[in-house]
Amino acid sequence: MKVTDSNVIRFHLQVLYEITVKSLVKKKERLSVSGAKVFGVPLESLPRQYIPEFGLVPCFLVTACSFLLERAGTVGLFRKPGSLPRIKTLRAKLNRGEGCLTTSFPNDISTLIKQFCRELPEPLFPPELHAALLQAQALSSLQDRTSALQLLSCLLPARNASCLNYLFDFLSKVSQRCTENLMTSLNIATVFAPCLLPPPNKAEMSERRLELRVLVLRTFIENPHLFGVIPKAVMDSMDFLIHFHPLKDAKRGRRKGHSFKGMWSVKTVPWTHGRSKGSPPVPERSPESTPGDKVPLRRSLGLETFPNVLLFRTCMPFAEHGFSPVGKEARKTPQERPARDLRLGHFPTFLRGQDADGSPVHTGVGKVQFTPWKRRISL
Repeated sequence: MKVTDSNVIRFHLQVLYEITVKSLVKKKERLSVSGAKVFGVPLESLPRQYIPEFGLVPCFLVTACSFLLERAGTVGLFRKPGSLPRIKTLRAKLNRGEGCLTTSFPNDISTLIKQFCRELPEPLFPPELHAALLQAQALSSLQDRTSALQLLSCLLPARNASCLNYLFDFLSKVSQRCTENLMTSLNIATVFAPCLLPPPNKAEMSERRLELRVLVLRTFIENPHLFGVIPKAVMDSMDFLIHFHPLKDAKRGRRKGHSFKGMWSVKTVPWTHGRSKGSPPVPERSPESTPGDKVPLRRSLGLETFPNVLLFRTCMPFAEHGFSPVGKEARKTPQERPARDLRLGHFPTFLRGQDADGSPVHTGVGKVQFTPWKRRISL
């Protein structure tokens, strides 16, 4: 399984709550149609405004909710319908790009918001998540219900999540003034259930199933701060799975090989939101380790990967005379052995006469001999 945010969330839902989530069907990318039309248009084709706390939200929704927030004390807001002739006129003006909301009645604007959500080509809650949402709401524990719904909200596409998060935050503020408008979170959820979680068929229109849909929206309205937020426990699990390093291969009984590609990705690509494919960094060598230990993978390819110069200098006196350290010399510590500089003159060299121009003939160990180039290059 590829370690990604959605896969880890699905894993938690399956293990903790026995909720299996269907994979979201990948929609074909539509060409963004430039225009002022608001109703019946996909989210990606609507003019949107960036809100730092929520992301990209349709401009109509931002304007309408901001207008209603100042009039949230209106009795029966979202429950009482507006005037149909006025609403028809407002729709026509909005589809032509005319700004007309600031002079409208609150009930007319609240009706337009419900129509906007209901007439989207695709519901803000994708149909693939409906069964999982109802199953999560049916859990016995209140804490389990809230946690499972929070995880499911993290599986929404980005544009849907931004729009829903903004809407739930606004509806939560409206419900906080229920003493004035008589609209509690349950009343608001009942009104918005057909708009956000429409039943796909008659089998889903039973009283129990409709009640679960209302309770799902009520949970999100009462907890907008949890919508789309990955819990800390899941984030820790993602970090563990991405940095998990098996010590040995169970089949071969040895360490698994590491490619240079993995080392490079660990060095240059930091992990963000569980999507990095790099191998985990291995702790650096401790000072107590000996030079003969296997050098672990490191974050940087520095001098630690080059030969040990001190060890090479220690072996130089024996290589110069052509024999291995035995007897008393082998028992000497590196401090007692003569210190040498690493220069070309200390390598084993044997002279065998001179050539025609008086230059020495160098030979190595054995019978192979070579003559240096006669052409001297002066710096």
